[in-house]
Amino acid sequence: MIIVMNNSATDEEIDFVVSRIKEKGLDASISKGTEKTVIGAVGDERLLDPKLLDNLPGVEQALRIVKPYKIVAREWHPEDTVININGHPIGGKNIQVISGPCSVETPDQMKNAAEGVKAAGVKLMRGGAFKPRTSPYSFQGTGFEGLEMFRKAADNAGLPIVTELLDVRHLDKFLEHKVDVIQIGTRSMQNFELLREVGRLKVPVILKRGMSATISEWLMAAEYIASGGNHNIIFCERGIRTFETYYRNVLDVTAIPVLKKETHLPVIIDPSHSGGKAWMVAALSRAGIAAGADGLLVEMHPTPSEAWCDADQAITPTELKELMKELTAIANILGRDIAK
Repeated sequence: MIIVMNNSATDEEIDFVVSRIKEKGLDASISKGTEKTVIGAVGDERLLDPKLLDNLPGVEQALRIVKPYKIVAREWHPEDTVININGHPIGGKNIQVISGPCSVETPDQMKNAAEGVKAAGVKLMRGGAFKPRTSPYSFQGTGFEGLEMFRKAADNAGLPIVTELLDVRHLDKFLEHKVDVIQIGTRSMQNFELLREVGRLKVPVILKRGMSATISEWLMAAEYIASGGNHNIIFCERGIRTFETYYRNVLDVTAIPVLKKETHLPVIIDPSHSGGKAWMVAALSRAGIAAGADGLLVEMHPTPSEAWCDADQAITPTELKELMKELTAIANILGRDIAK
């Protein structure tokens, strides 16, 4: 960390800043120029809060020179991390598509959905047994019964499952049903107790971006999981909230190359929640893969018009099959493979 003192800083003020640095176990290096004095804090700068130093007498500005996230940073892990989900790799050259309905509804619906996912060549299935809804009166999911339906339908089709964890009290049941990938939704991105708990597992985690979260906040949320020992983290850009009302959310395509620069972990996108309309899904999916995403989280329902929630954004099994063909062509141009 570098602390820049203002022009009028006294020797006493400089000495006081140095003492505060050393109190935290770091060394201090002082460089005096003709106009400014700069103090370098040498050591683990995460022990220092630049905001506290900013408020000390004589300090003009305190700046971090090392990123506050260590484990997830590419700075310390230059190679891409490839996460293996039951034999299905994601990251590096491998692009994975994860698809299925927004919510688990009935056994027949899940059976048909699993068959549609498999027929399209998709290797991982998504589905929500517990649904976070804005209104307490909206459909909240089929709960543990839905989780059992999901597990049975996916097992019959030979598909690993991806489902959202809302409550840390549900974790034992998730492990009992051998959930293959735990999803942390946008509303839970900064539920730090939940992040700590999944950090104690080895189960892969999809971490969705908070709807108004900065890239830094998102990376730090991942660091919570990684600091617990679970490094099997997949970032998911699902659209951010802006002033626009024509579509549901704004897919931040810029976040893909930024994350690729900042972290070694895989990055996927959710084109369904981004646009909120089925007719947008293919275009947003193509854009995401072209920008370097490692996969997609796509909502597909056997009969979208009958879906119990988010019917407008679900594509059909036939549309999913066509989408896989388009994405394969784009991936091949980039020297990558859609995992089949």
